[in-house]
Amino acid sequence: MKDITAPTVEVLRDDILRHLTFTMGKDADHASVYDWRMALSFALRDRIVEPWFAATRQTWEQGRKRVYYLSMEFLIGRVLEDAAINLGLRATCRDAMTSLGVDFRAVVEDEPDAALGNGGLGRLAACYMESMATLGCAGYGYGIRYEHGLFRQRFEGGRQVETPEDWLNQRHPWEFERPEAAYEIGFKGTVEKRDGKSVWVPGETVLAEAFDMPVIGWKGKWANTLRLWSAKPTTLFDLARFNHGDYAAAAEPEALARTLSRVLYPDDTTYQGKELRLKQEYFLTAAALHDIIRRHVSGGYALKDLPDHVAIQMNDTHPAIAGPELVRILVDLNGMSFDEAIEITVKCLGYTNHTLLPEALERWATYLMGSVLPRHMQIIEQIDAWHLKMNPTRPHYVGVVKHHEVRMGELAFVTAHKVNGVSALHSALIKQNLFPELNKLHPGRIINQTNGVTPRRWLRMANPALSKLITETIGGGWESDLDRLRALEPHVEDPGFRTDFAAAKRQNKDALAAWILQTQGIKVDPAAIFDVQVKRIHEYKRQLLNILQTIAEWHEMRSNPQADYQPRVKIFGGKAAPGYQTAKEIIRLINDVAKVVNADPLIGDRLKIVYPENYNVSMAERLIPAADLSEQISTAGKEASGTGNMKFALNGALTIGTLDGANVEIREEVGAENFFLFGLTASEVMARRQDPEHARHAILASQTLQDVLQMIAEGRFNPEEPERYHGLVHNMWHSDYFLVASDFEAYRSAQAQVDQAFADPDRWWRMAALNTARMGFFSSDRAIRGYMADIWETESAL
Repeated sequence: MKDITAPTVEVLRDDILRHLTFTMGKDADHASVYDWRMALSFALRDRIVEPWFAATRQTWEQGRKRVYYLSMEFLIGRVLEDAAINLGLRATCRDAMTSLGVDFRAVVEDEPDAALGNGGLGRLAACYMESMATLGCAGYGYGIRYEHGLFRQRFEGGRQVETPEDWLNQRHPWEFERPEAAYEIGFKGTVEKRDGKSVWVPGETVLAEAFDMPVIGWKGKWANTLRLWSAKPTTLFDLARFNHGDYAAAAEPEALARTLSRVLYPDDTTYQGKELRLKQEYFLTAAALHDIIRRHVSGGYALKDLPDHVAIQMNDTHPAIAGPELVRILVDLNGMSFDEAIEITVKCLGYTNHTLLPEALERWATYLMGSVLPRHMQIIEQIDAWHLKMNPTRPHYVGVVKHHEVRMGELAFVTAHKVNGVSALHSALIKQNLFPELNKLHPGRIINQTNGVTPRRWLRMANPALSKLITETIGGGWESDLDRLRALEPHVEDPGFRTDFAAAKRQNKDALAAWILQTQGIKVDPAAIFDVQVKRIHEYKRQLLNILQTIAEWHEMRSNPQADYQPRVKIFGGKAAPGYQTAKEIIRLINDVAKVVNADPLIGDRLKIVYPENYNVSMAERLIPAADLSEQISTAGKEASGTGNMKFALNGALTIGTLDGANVEIREEVGAENFFLFGLTASEVMARRQDPEHARHAILASQTLQDVLQMIAEGRFNPEEPERYHGLVHNMWHSDYFLVASDFEAYRSAQAQVDQAFADPDRWWRMAALNTARMGFFSSDRAIRGYMADIWETESAL
């Protein structure tokens, strides 16, 4: 494909004014920041459409195999600046807006984050979509167009309170509505036998309507499509009921349909919540598969040739119903035999596993599955029987249906030709611990594809100061070939380069300190260590370990205020699932401790705790470039990979972490001497749990931890309700499944090593610069090349 022609500042300025007038209906004198943002967005979108159409035409003309990436989340963040960078137009956009008397940064920051995801799973999907476009891998992403996303987090008295996200209250300029691409999706009902064939007669139906977003790759050479489904009623409005005065009932079909695409991950602690989540997963998957089949057939291809033209990747177990649904489409709707249908299905599907936590591997009660998707329940049992028949020598057969549950992890495994983990350790543990019997039955099916992040967003866009230094030092081109960062290594020995590297970090820290003061009302010292842990709040990620060590540090400072301490700013960010009470208690504890520590005159600027509300992609883009220390402290054997760990290290933050997930590979790449390691290994964790008294023994071995737990138990940080955290303290003494106590002293020791290293600037900046220089492996471009070669069997169109 030909390169796009970059417009001049004058041409782009004229396009912005044209959209301001004719799209937004405003003149320059009366335009708001919103109006200017929309006009600029439409002007950029115009320049994305041409390569988007060209990529689509080329894919059709060359009969290219397409990749279809099914994910419940796509955490894309803001689009405007990302699109401008990939088009090579950020400077042009800035100059055009300046010529119009408009602040480009204000316009960029006016854009709301698209509320389409929660954490690492969704951000990985967004990085992969961008890398697929950069590499010319023809494909679609399929997700749900959530009206309210996960939730907007705010704190009341330190407690997390969930309110709806409102990103769609404004027009979304990057999408194209496709009312012609709509499919009827059924639920419930009965299965009838007609002429010897099974026919599903749904009891409920909704329409899945498509909204398309073009995803532009680096330098605008290729664009793919993110297609998001919105649920609409098949019967829009019951006029008869309305005319009889039953106004609420008249609108019921629309309300029930919209429920499907309102909220990501609705609370599933009730039966109704479980039913809604299963419906959401089927809604996404069924709409995507119908769309895939329609596109395949319209290309003139036979269904038996589907694997030659279609690769479908299931991002975790949420779309695992794809196997039964594809079999249903092939058998029930197209008359294919079950044996041929399941063979085609397995060849088309790939499954990415993202968790070793049993509770995160979805299991649905057979009653629920049979009620919501009765035909699929039959097909799942048929798949289970087929798999059993195909493996008669099984020593201990692991069924898909067991103990009145449908096990979606096993279903995804059985119906996929490749199953991949997302770090080397994780993939090994999938074989050993998660699916050991299935691995024996299907040797070679489980492979590894270590996660990656896109350097365009997470370095070039998020960290202009460091990006400028890199380009001045080694030249351009690293944005699409991140291995080129290795060329920085010889320069790390140059004191001048290290000074410039430290200056770039300080520029980011100054900006973050100003933002913290403006938004949180907390004054922090940019010369302090910016110590950051931002991720979903979960016991295995061990934010509790972090805050317990912070309390210990505070207590030590108070006990010996004249000693020389390395100042720290502890920054937390992340949301807890609405029904996850322990995680919400940890959030409240962090906020309670912050309230006391930040107001302590004995401590002053030596220790501050900051926990901004509603962590999202845009906040990550502020925090990560300014971080000195990256907290990756999960219990070994629990984190599949992580991608935050990669973003921090790429931006020159040093990692304090366990041998968990991709930490293992990061440490290997950057060098053990440039990584603060602590804690039990995965095998040691399993061994330690064999001792039922491990928690008590670990606490009794640490007077510091005893003191910390005693302070919490006495209500030192919440005197108005001293018993508030008795449950957390009791759990620490009597359970501590995630081994916070066992790793506490090792963590404290590692933090002391951090202080020593930071006190030696020459050593610290050498370590930090080497982290950046050695992170090339963790590009999402490398990861996508692996998927293309090892799973999807497709090639670049560029």
